[in-house]
Amino acid sequence: MQPKLLLFDIDGTLIHSGGAGKVAMERAFEKVYGRSKALEGMSLMGRMDSAILQEALAHQGLPWKEEEAERFKESYYGFLEEELKKPRHGKGLCPGIQELLLKLRMRNHVTLGVLTGNWRKGGEIKLRYFGIKDFFELGVFAEDGLRREDLLPVAMARYVALRGEEIPKEHVYVIGDTLLDIQSAKPHGVRTVAVATGIHTLEELQKENPDYLFPDFSDTEKVLSLWS
Repeated sequence: MQPKLLLFDIDGTLIHSGGAGKVAMERAFEKVYGRSKALEGMSLMGRMDSAILQEALAHQGLPWKEEEAERFKESYYGFLEEELKKPRHGKGLCPGIQELLLKLRMRNHVTLGVLTGNWRKGGEIKLRYFGIKDFFELGVFAEDGLRREDLLPVAMARYVALRGEEIPKEHVYVIGDTLLDIQSAKPHGVRTVAVATGIHTLEELQKENPDYLFPDFSDTEKVLSLWS
């Protein structure tokens, strides 16, 4: 079979943190910058963590300082681990993800990766907490590009480093729940798989013309048929 590279978004596609990420960021912002509820009214889904911090600083009239940003990140990671342990409404793996990953891992022609706007350590904390980190052989994170559309070439380069050969674009699938997931992948000529387990409805996702669209991944065999 032809090799396939499947790149999953994290939040809203693989897992729901129940708002733990946003609370952790707000706690970190208050600790480092002394301002509470700094992310109130902001949309986080599908965005780069660095862009979220930049917008929060701009809203508060504060400058970006690298040393403070690094302290923010380290505080955020600690708070994220704390917040994930708390009971939260809606927290858990997205429908069908556990079975889908288990079956995909058994397919030797499939390489699983994550492509996300999370900072690496934050993304890995989430994946580890929900018990799915070890399914993924490569990852591309917010540190790897200024914009989300910068991440896909990095993922393909890491595939080459991992497998020792290039992979055709038509064998690469970006899997996500937001409009940004689809929009950032299409210019690169790869396949897009949209799933309505995040903030967008099926109708909203359909307007972006993804190659494939699912309400969720609970029908495992139907989803797996894409990569038979």
